Amino acid sequence: MLNRLMYNLFDWEEPESFGVRTYLRVFEFFVAAYSLIYAWSWGFYIRKIHDVVLPLGLANYINDEIFFGNDLALWLAGLLTLLTTAGFLGRGRRFRWAYLAAFPLLHLLYVTRFSLGEIPHSSNLVGFGLLGLGLGFVFFKDRLKALSFGYGLMIFFIGLGYTTAGISKLVASGVTWVDGHHLWLWIAEKSTDVLSGYGSFELNALQEVALSSRTAATAILGVGLLTELSAFLLWFKRLRPWITLAVIGMHIGIYYSMNIFFLSYMIGLVIVGFPWHLLLNRLKSRGNPAPKP
Repeated sequence: MLNRLMYNLFDWEEPESFGVRTYLRVFEFFVAAYSLIYAWSWGFYIRKIHDVVLPLGLANYINDEIFFGNDLALWLAGLLTLLTTAGFLGRGRRFRWAYLAAFPLLHLLYVTRFSLGEIPHSSNLVGFGLLGLGLGFVFFKDRLKALSFGYGLMIFFIGLGYTTAGISKLVASGVTWVDGHHLWLWIAEKSTDVLSGYGSFELNALQEVALSSRTAATAILGVGLLTELSAFLLWFKRLRPWITLAVIGMHIGIYYSMNIFFLSYMIGLVIVGFPWHLLLNRLKSRGNPAPKP
């Protein structure tokens, strides 16, 4: 069973090809680009923070208040930019350590930025991707194998994260978590946020359906919970595209019911959830037909 899981996560059925190389390079670019986007956005935000409300991760062991009210966080973002760029553009063994060195910097910026108490998880996907690339380039000499390892590790944590989130809901609230009254409460809370932020709020079609019937609201939450619990099936190649579609559908439902949108999650899922390398190889073979005998 373990061998089968390892094969589904880290091995490719096809030999090295244009499609595989391009696909994994796009995955690497996504992780690198979003690491920089998050680092700089958090760096500029940290300059405006003055107090720690809830210490996270490394912030439980170090005093991250030294980054408040000055440009130190921006220097961290700059160093992370140099390391990530070196990892992406570097060749050979010279910068194999760059991604792994960039990972703790991204984590430090994350725990400092979100020390005010509200903790989003949309950036966790990028963080695990950066960690996977870092470990991959340290463990494997071959660049393609290193990228495959980072890709597989990211899929493993996506499945693990969603499934454990579903289990946590059951542990905390039991099967009554799917009670439609909960969705009514969350829609009301988010409507207050939207109203205070934009000055107006109107129910969309999904929210009207959910609020018109407790049964409908319960069904919406039930489908979402089942999707989370089944997300570990992403680990298996044959089921991955279908489970990815279900998870993307769940996020679209979250957006239309509670106005919460996970942009980096959605982009990441679209990239890693489908066998785009097969399409790329097919397109290349059409552009370069085999010569007639």
